[in-house]
Amino acid sequence: MNKPLRHIAIFCGLLVLALLIRDNWIQYVRAGELSTHERNKRVTIERYANPRGNIIVDGKPITGSVDSKDPFYRYKRTYIDGPMWAPVTGYASQAYDANQIEKLEDGILTGNDDRLFFDRTLSMFTGDKKKGGNVITTLNGAAQRAAFEGLGKKKGAVAAIDPQTGRILALASTPSYDPSSFAGYSGKDEKAWVALENDKNKPKLNRALREVYPPGSTFKVLTAAAALETGKVTDIDAPTDTPEPYILPHTTTPMKNHAQGCENASLNRAMEVSCNSVFAKLGDQVGRDEMVKMAEKFGFNNGEIDTPVRAAKSVYDKQMDRPGNALSSIGQFNTAATPLQMAMVAAAIANDGKLMKPYMIDHVTAPNLDVLEKNEPEEMSRPMSAETAQLVQRMMENVVKNGTGGKAAIDGVTVGGKTGTAQHGEKNKARPYAWFISYAKTDSGSPVAVAVIVEDSDATRDDISGGGLAGPIARDVMKAVVDSRK
Repeated sequence: MNKPLRHIAIFCGLLVLALLIRDNWIQYVRAGELSTHERNKRVTIERYANPRGNIIVDGKPITGSVDSKDPFYRYKRTYIDGPMWAPVTGYASQAYDANQIEKLEDGILTGNDDRLFFDRTLSMFTGDKKKGGNVITTLNGAAQRAAFEGLGKKKGAVAAIDPQTGRILALASTPSYDPSSFAGYSGKDEKAWVALENDKNKPKLNRALREVYPPGSTFKVLTAAAALETGKVTDIDAPTDTPEPYILPHTTTPMKNHAQGCENASLNRAMEVSCNSVFAKLGDQVGRDEMVKMAEKFGFNNGEIDTPVRAAKSVYDKQMDRPGNALSSIGQFNTAATPLQMAMVAAAIANDGKLMKPYMIDHVTAPNLDVLEKNEPEEMSRPMSAETAQLVQRMMENVVKNGTGGKAAIDGVTVGGKTGTAQHGEKNKARPYAWFISYAKTDSGSPVAVAVIVEDSDATRDDISGGGLAGPIARDVMKAVVDSRK
């Protein structure tokens, strides 16, 4: 063989060797990655080749699948009361993928999870169609409906938790959307998706988990706990030596009160009528570092919480100055919290100081209903002693009996609550947010703690209040849970 031919032969041999290496690399090393790649259409086609398993509430499915007769995407996802349950389920779309539980538990719902290997293998021999498993939630259907209908046309969110276990009982967000409207990939589905993407009210935003707000006066229960835990207050009925007006430290700015009789008010009285001056002064006395420690025990600054749907991080500023800390102690300045976070605050108080980790999937099952995985209650932290928690309970129960939270009262049930009207926007000129956090207590303990925020409503600015707008929603959610336990 002459020299040029030998060079060509060697070059061709190297090309063949490179091709073999590349082929083996793709088939064996990257096989798993490519088989699940989002741009691999076979993945989507296979995902919708069979009916998905269901998401279950109160033993009944809130999802379904319908045969679309399409040669590629055979089954389309359907939802029962889709807008009500969207903050829980998320969506599963042939064109736009999935999110929330539909995404996180996709392996179980499609039947592709490794734990369902035996079921898939058995179906090959029996000739049965492959089936997906089911996701059984912790949600309470009556509480969810009370939350969703209570919000109605208002923009806002509700989170409800079982304080004793951390089970999420309700998770509502409005305005909402119907996941069925874009579950397919037709032109109609595309129009629905684009309309939602362009909607300035952000109906796809899960406000209960993914939006943070200034918590306003609902944060005062945390400041009260910090004052009691650090010994700054030892008697909740004793005068607090608070002047009127109270001047923020290192400033000439007076703290404005919207209530009467706040001068030298006791902690109990200050909670009842929501005195800004008393809690700002106490937050300053406790100090920024101790306030940060208390907030972090409740979950602030601790990163995102997986429920398993991820909740945004709530924040209590670690670097602010003294006047900033005083303002933060009444839930203003840089303080920001999700509705879930404030429900956790109420839940820890109701549970005598023990905070349970929130979760909304009880267990997942195979198609034959065998349990594959079950979540158990897990303690997250102990923000305060039982004695402190019980003193805060006394004050919150007084708020409902004699103070600003009267509209949350339930006959025959002990209710503790705290109202909040959070200022925000440039120079606090935007319409304030109306907050209410609460818990219900029966002879067997506290079955539910709730946080409600009304971000926007038809009420005039002067008529916006946590007790008036958010309190009745919290009452109806708590009553639904209490009634369901009878």
